[in-house]
Amino acid sequence: QLQASGGGLVQAGGSLRLSCAASGTIFSLYAMGWHRQAPGKRRELVATITSSGTTSYVDSVKGRFTISRDNAKNTVYLQMNTLKPEDKAVYYCAADIKVERGTRVGNYWGQGTQVTVSS
Repeated sequence: QLQASGGGLVQAGGSLRLSCAASGTIFSLYAMGWHRQAPGKRRELVATITSSGTTSYVDSVKGRFTISRDNAKNTVYLQMNTLKPEDKAVYYCAADIKVERGTRVGNYWGQGTQVTVSS
């Protein structure tokens, strides 16, 4: 239901833009976000954006990453600038979705997309 794309290999200082589109039956799309997991480390929350556009970031990416969303396309983006080797990780998108009126909000995850930053 969530399809992420945009990962790849980039040199330090470079940029990448991740996209994640929600598809299928969607009644309401609430908060969306990006998480990442580096080898040997726990998964961490990178950035979130509410349905009204309020954003939050982990300190390590503030000023370098920007999360945005296109509600008409049910898509969330993560623009990553000034990438550092420590940003290397598998990036996952997640979203809170109500699939039908009257149902509970569920938390959905996309498949990961690899981001590799060479020094």
